[in-house]
Amino acid sequence: MTSLTDTYVSRAEPHAERALRPIAVWLLACAGMVFAMAVIGAITRLTESGLSMVEWKPLIGILPPLSEGEWQRVFDLYRQTPEFRVYNAWMDLAGFKQIFFWEWFHRLWGQLIGFVFLLPFLWFLARGRVPRALAPQLAGLFLLGGLQGVIGWFMVKSGLADAPHVSHYRLALHLGTAILIYAALIRVALGVLDPAPLAGWRPEAAGLRRVARWALGLAAVTIVWGAFVAGIRAGFAYNTFPLMAGHVVPPEVWNLSPWWINAFENTATVQFLHRVLALTTGAMALVLAARVWAAGLPGRAGRVALLLGAMVLVQIALGVATLLSVVAIPLAAAHQGGALVVVGLLVWLIYELKPVR
Repeated sequence: MTSLTDTYVSRAEPHAERALRPIAVWLLACAGMVFAMAVIGAITRLTESGLSMVEWKPLIGILPPLSEGEWQRVFDLYRQTPEFRVYNAWMDLAGFKQIFFWEWFHRLWGQLIGFVFLLPFLWFLARGRVPRALAPQLAGLFLLGGLQGVIGWFMVKSGLADAPHVSHYRLALHLGTAILIYAALIRVALGVLDPAPLAGWRPEAAGLRRVARWALGLAAVTIVWGAFVAGIRAGFAYNTFPLMAGHVVPPEVWNLSPWWINAFENTATVQFLHRVLALTTGAMALVLAARVWAAGLPGRAGRVALLLGAMVLVQIALGVATLLSVVAIPLAAAHQGGALVVVGLLVWLIYELKPVR
């Protein structure tokens, strides 16, 4: 992403930076809401609540059913789904209300993010507070958020027709888009807060920035395979570490045909790849953090690198704990949240290493 504020803010204009600070705070608040949304989404998936709402009613669907008659209507709709017929035929209305809550809250929170983004955006525009170079990017973020809602419904629909679960490919798309929005919000906010970070004045920052970009790309791929693990419930198998059922590479990794489909749909292979990707990403991020700290760059880059290194260790520990606990919901939700923290710190570090133009 190109610099967002170089064209209208410089260090010689502190009053301009102060005027834009409320925009940065607003964007960071939206990023915090997206972070919470990802954790709520993890809980929704882990409690198997995601297919409880079979209707998509943006705006008018904010309120939950308010009468017993309406509760019975939405429950009857759920009883027609494959998930109810295959897994939850025992469920009564009281049980349905419990799983309904998380999916309703997940959708409500998504719509709240839309309001929290749109209304201040319009207010800033009306007051002339949004610089011309920034307005199209903010509008693009809003449109991307709307697209994410459509992707969410696209994902849910995959579990309402024939299969009693959502497509793990669509799940990965939904999570990946959420992380893209989260990272973009942070990046835009950083551009508003500090147009020319100090570390970028040093020539060695450029090489470190390239490594940080590779680390971010590898983290993104790791998260995609994490979504595959969640989508095919691969975390409920091979609940040992570091070996998988006594093997470094379990023999089942080539069970499916054609061979390449194993990487996406074989429980053993998907979990193995997620482990390898996570450990590789962690090692790369730790080396990066050590190199940035050792470089003694001016500004915040060294401190951000230390935070990144610490968070990577926490995230690996959360992943192992989630596996050993056979996907305990609090640990699994924290693991998904930890992935976003790592992404956010990498985005921050990449920005701190931005070359001065």
